[in-house]
Amino acid sequence: MIDIGPVGIWQGVLDAHPTTVVKETMAELDEAGWPCVWIPETVSRDPFVSAASMLEATTNLKIATGIASIWARDAMTTSNATKTLNEAYNGRFLLGLGVSHHTLTEWVRKHDYSKPLTKMREYLGQMDQSMFRGVEPAEPPSRVLAALGPKMLKLSAELADGAHPYFVPPEHTAIAREAVGPDKMVATEQMVVLETDPGTAREIARKHMAVYLGLPNYANNLMRLGYSEDEIKNADDRVVDAIVAWGTMDDIVARVKAHQDAGASHVCVQVLQADGSAVPMEAWRLLGEALIPA
Repeated sequence: MIDIGPVGIWQGVLDAHPTTVVKETMAELDEAGWPCVWIPETVSRDPFVSAASMLEATTNLKIATGIASIWARDAMTTSNATKTLNEAYNGRFLLGLGVSHHTLTEWVRKHDYSKPLTKMREYLGQMDQSMFRGVEPAEPPSRVLAALGPKMLKLSAELADGAHPYFVPPEHTAIAREAVGPDKMVATEQMVVLETDPGTAREIARKHMAVYLGLPNYANNLMRLGYSEDEIKNADDRVVDAIVAWGTMDDIVARVKAHQDAGASHVCVQVLQADGSAVPMEAWRLLGEALIPA
């Protein structure tokens, strides 16, 4: 299984910047010692093409998809792209796969989202049976699944190398670890705001959380954890504080440690800022100094 280190960066902000900036940024993060950077797939850059340019610009940095949508390409294409990247870049690519959401799948991509769990199970089986006549990577590629509920977590243990939970508090990390067992990966995403004023920090957090709180997958997961429908709908402080770590660097480090104590093998931090389009290089630098093992 690929080693992506205990911490990483989850980011989508670089999709709004030219590829030259992306490569320069990745090289700087690689030099700073970050083990892994996670990239999304929505309606922006293709994550496999982006991963190739990022891997080309770096030496040690791993790139993970958080997540590549199973609705965006067929199983053979995903499998072969994963093998191609790992052979070309010394096993530094981690495939994170997910079923995405009803809105993106049916409204934007025009696919049937009625049985996402069944689709994922079939897709993984098709990946494993797909034909590849290129040069194989030195080691079999690893893959993790975007998983929140018990059934997808179970599938992450059965047919993948673990889970990549997103938009979750530490109590979910404990559930994920129990579900996938001791030997699989639990790579948990954690949003952070480096701001000590409660009102300002929560305002930044709520602005970013709004789209996620409106998606059934995330709302239902929070309700399974004991948050009420009204708390979620109103983005109450309790919900905001559960999902977004804000405050001093010590507060951020404590939240990362809470996930690790709950069973996370990797925690990828996503920096939220008032200017959502700005590259948070200074925040990444400070986080790296606090989180990356010496």
